[in-house]
Amino acid sequence: MDLLDFERSWWSEDQPKDAAIADHFGLTTAEYFAQLHELIESDEALTHDPLVVRRLRRMRDRRRRERMGEVADDTGS
Repeated sequence: MDLLDFERSWWSEDQPKDAAIADHFGLTTAEYFAQLHELIESDEALTHDPLVVRRLRRMRDRRRRERMGEVADDTGS
């Protein structure tokens, strides 16, 4: 749940997000986001912080739709 707490307030840090991730969690940005995306699928995460989880799910879904749109545009669809 520390990842969700971090997502709620990371912008208040005096450093870029990737540096804050490394400092707080000792993870690469890719490792952090892999864990975060797995976490936001859990009911426990939704119970812990429903606003953050729903926001992250919306952002993930929007990026997926954008990527799918780009793929469809590249194939001529």
